[in-house]
Amino acid sequence: MKVAAIVVAGLFVAAASSAPAQTVTDAQIASIVVTANQVDIDAGKLAASKATNPEVKKFGQQMVADHTGVNKQATALVTKLKVTPEDNPTSQSLKTDGDKNLANLKGLTGAEFDKAYIDNEVTYHQAVIDALDKTLIPSAQNAELKALLVKVRPAFVAHLEHAKMIQSSLGK
Repeated sequence: MKVAAIVVAGLFVAAASSAPAQTVTDAQIASIVVTANQVDIDAGKLAASKATNPEVKKFGQQMVADHTGVNKQATALVTKLKVTPEDNPTSQSLKTDGDKNLANLKGLTGAEFDKAYIDNEVTYHQAVIDALDKTLIPSAQNAELKALLVKVRPAFVAHLEHAKMIQSSLGK
């Protein structure tokens, strides 16, 4: 499981670290944001139904609610701005790796599932924060899009800290 999380983080961080040489457009940012949120919604739904640890189950439910809310805000904004999300290598990688993570998680049960899910959430949220800071926020051209990214960043930080707290309670 850690391998899958590292692959996801590596791809997201690779996209983030390439920011100075290669920026992304607002349409690509929109696609990345929606895809990143959907990946976490899908994993959260699985955790909400499959986790055995009550804290992990509750965290999964929170991820579904919070990331659905962010996607609604992002979708409303891109509709208002008449921006069509543009598929790109980063959003494609997120989707592919999110699907791999789900397939891996579906094969796990009990404490093994709980730990794998939370370990991935820690890695994933750190990667999202890095991408926000290094690529998405600096590359956003539209002021409203940039403002939305800045506005949602603290929620990702809170998710990371919450996941780390659960991770430490589950043991390493």
